[in-house]
Amino acid sequence: QVQPVESGGGSVQAGGSLRLSCAASGYTSCTFRMSWYRQAPGKEREFVSEIDTGGTATFADSVKGRFTISRGGAKNTVYLQMNSLKPEDTAIYYCKTDLHYGFTPPCPRTTWGQGTQVTVSS
Repeated sequence: QVQPVESGGGSVQAGGSLRLSCAASGYTSCTFRMSWYRQAPGKEREFVSEIDTGGTATFADSVKGRFTISRGGAKNTVYLQMNSLKPEDTAIYYCKTDLHYGFTPPCPRTTWGQGTQVTVSS
């Protein structure tokens, strides 16, 4: 199965911003809920944000008011706008898809991207 592809990670100073992108291409007959998770060194992977197919978004308490999530114009794309970044936001950020509508196969029920590194320096 094809993994979603993340981009937009990088290094930034505290207080800066980054925008992550994720595209789950190749599944034209599938519709996914899309979410972001992150994993810091030595810690477990944790939920960051999710957006459903209707555009309803949820956020972890740690990022509320600083991060926004939106769906792109292309099907099964999502953006994570991260503002007021803190050193504790440093992590690998992963995009996850969960099947909302479509038949399996060809639609995968859940997929994870390879991740993109975000580093915030103080």
